[in-house]
Amino acid sequence: MISIDLNCDMGEAFGNYAMPNDAILMDYITSANIACGYHAGDAAVMQQTVSLAVQKGVAIGAHPGLQDLQGFGRREMKISADEAYQITLYQIGALAGFAQAAGGKLNHVKPHGALYNMAAKDAALAKALARGVKDFDADLIFYGLANSEMLTAAQSLGLKTASEVFADRTYQDDGTLTPRSQPNAMITDEEASIAQVLRIVTQSEVVSVTGKIVKLNADTLCLHGDGAHAVPFAKKINERLKAEGLTIKAPRI
Repeated sequence: MISIDLNCDMGEAFGNYAMPNDAILMDYITSANIACGYHAGDAAVMQQTVSLAVQKGVAIGAHPGLQDLQGFGRREMKISADEAYQITLYQIGALAGFAQAAGGKLNHVKPHGALYNMAAKDAALAKALARGVKDFDADLIFYGLANSEMLTAAQSLGLKTASEVFADRTYQDDGTLTPRSQPNAMITDEEASIAQVLRIVTQSEVVSVTGKIVKLNADTLCLHGDGAHAVPFAKKINERLKAEGLTIKAPRI
């Protein structure tokens, strides 16, 4: 039986908890990637989001990003491999502390935004991120873009990996995501998003923006939690996948 993990980026608020979608979304996902304070989030929100995940039985992941609150970590920045390693290790450690305090444990690491997209193509940067994960805990699962340098680097270091695909993003011919700066980067039609997901999960392929068939495997599907229709879409895609006979579960360490 085919299984797929549904992951969502969470805890991207500050101070008083201001992400009401997070609690509801956790009923439809199996993994939460929680911001660690660099691109979003702070100590209070990290604590609250981790506690929610423990209560809901959702796998806890660190979501390290570039130190860019103003740009939400989506702006590319020049960063050395050493710096990438340091910020990754620092952020993983912060979230792991909250997970332990809440009676849970860290399950995976998924880089955020520009850091994710840069490492998908840059082998040296990808290896630095993977080394940060391994040096913290070699049992952690590394979530990265399917067919990317991130997964190659993580696997070369002996880490377990999860190939990530996207419901609401379009793909380039090389299997990378279309940059958000381009007008066709997002898929806004729900049925088109669901059709893309079903094709990826059941046929291991996606159609690029030019119509090319790109082969890719899917272990985990990213659902964005900050859209206007995030909750109903998460519920709908969860139900459709189950209706197709798929099992929804997180990869666990």
